[in-house]
Amino acid sequence: MDIKEFLNKFKEGKISLEETETYLKNLPYEDLDYAKLDYHRSIRSGFGEVIFCEGKADEHLLGIYKSFSQREGNVLGTRASSRQYELIKKEIPDVLFDEISGVLKIERNKKKRIGKIVVATGGTADIRFAEEAAQTAEFFGANVDRLYDVGISGLHRLLNNLNHFKDANAIIAVAGMEGALPGVIAGLVDVPVIALPTSVGYGANFKGVSALLTMLNSCAEGINVVNIDNGFGAGYNAAQINRLVERHNGY
Repeated sequence: MDIKEFLNKFKEGKISLEETETYLKNLPYEDLDYAKLDYHRSIRSGFGEVIFCEGKADEHLLGIYKSFSQREGNVLGTRASSRQYELIKKEIPDVLFDEISGVLKIERNKKKRIGKIVVATGGTADIRFAEEAAQTAEFFGANVDRLYDVGISGLHRLLNNLNHFKDANAIIAVAGMEGALPGVIAGLVDVPVIALPTSVGYGANFKGVSALLTMLNSCAEGINVVNIDNGFGAGYNAAQINRLVERHNGY
């Protein structure tokens, strides 16, 4: 049954509102042969589909951006390059690019930002991953407070900035090296801490594995760990927590 037939049956009272909602949540995707675009992900999960730009062929990336921009208006892409930005900008002039994080986005329908997420880093070298997290959370409607370069090698820097954590619904703690920052923060706050290990560090860091293991084995409660360098995953999870808290508070 096609969508018109289905909606006519709903109009005639032959199908319930609940059945209609279930049907709309599972509508087919758009098949571009090389990509299957899921326009209804936001209906199912609250947040729309995000484009992972790295490694995509130029014609594929351009086709995906054009399709999403025409239908959705807002588009978020991660791990993009400057060259990919120039490619998209020729066809979509209002696309925005952040060179530090690699975020390539279109924001035509501005969302009201609610709540508060804090993104903290151990060092300046972690900022590229922190910005991916921060900009993802902002894209999905959260206010973000950035607190950079407060690693444990100078613990007073963190302790002097604890006011940043006031009223936060979630905290993203970003660190490479040995990855101790999330455990320290989790011992000082009463909200979920999302630990983001980075590949920043010397040889025995094993490209982020040491930080990952530290975060997974932390004795501090309330820590959830995402994959190495996965700023997008951290930002997405924090935005979900933030949305749930604010929904509970009446927003």
